[in-house]
Amino acid sequence: MTADGRPPPQRFDSSVPNAARIYDVLLGGKDNFAADRDAAQRLLSVMPGVGVAARDNRAFLQRCVRFLAREAGIRQFLDLGTGLPACGNVHEVAHETDALARVVYVDNDPMVITHANALLANAWSVQATQADLRYPRELLNRLGMQEILHLDQPLAVLMVAVLHFLRDDENPWVIVDAYKARMAPGSYLVISHITADGIPDEEAKEAAGIYEYASAPAVPRTERDITRFFGGLDMVAPGLVEVSAWRGLGRRIRPVLMYGGIGRKPGHAEGGALAG
Repeated sequence: MTADGRPPPQRFDSSVPNAARIYDVLLGGKDNFAADRDAAQRLLSVMPGVGVAARDNRAFLQRCVRFLAREAGIRQFLDLGTGLPACGNVHEVAHETDALARVVYVDNDPMVITHANALLANAWSVQATQADLRYPRELLNRLGMQEILHLDQPLAVLMVAVLHFLRDDENPWVIVDAYKARMAPGSYLVISHITADGIPDEEAKEAAGIYEYASAPAVPRTERDITRFFGGLDMVAPGLVEVSAWRGLGRRIRPVLMYGGIGRKPGHAEGGALAG
């Protein structure tokens, strides 16, 4: 911990499994190292379906962004804990609907930000910033001053496959509440989260143990605890479901490894479109 009680900034160390790079392995990416590949293989040996769940989660993110851009009229996106760039990034999907849609990627991993900035070198409406989502007031104040996002207008806050890297003693529900409080009426919150519902305790413990010495823990939560993150929001149909079932394939994976959903902040929206 630093002097103010915060965790130290992440440092690059290829010998330590990294949560973003393990996910990259599961997606079939190449931005990873031997330690990440070893951790991913051990995870797959415990839960063979985790690779499918990772790919389904990526597809869930893309369907959510298309819904938000095409149907909900959202033109600004805040992607928290974005992870390493992969096919079908948020700005690419949003720009299918509106080339002027604004996207801010946030991650506390310097490698993620380095890759993102290289990808976004010529994208004026897209920005990547290194910050910690656990400090919402600081993060949102900084983004507000940079003026790429207009927090007084509807936006989408994306917390896809990131909240399970926060321990219970960090009170992620309070953190999420702080973001919801700053969201304008008509804004949306997107969450996906790992779960151990229906998984034998030994398997869940073994899977969690793989992340014990990684860059972040992996904390599965129950459907009820994940639902708590959406408190005060109106759920978009079909609600909180297995990620592949959210306006997707209609199939049900058993056991469920990831839940996902979208909530809308009630109240009058001033409109999702922004002037260029």
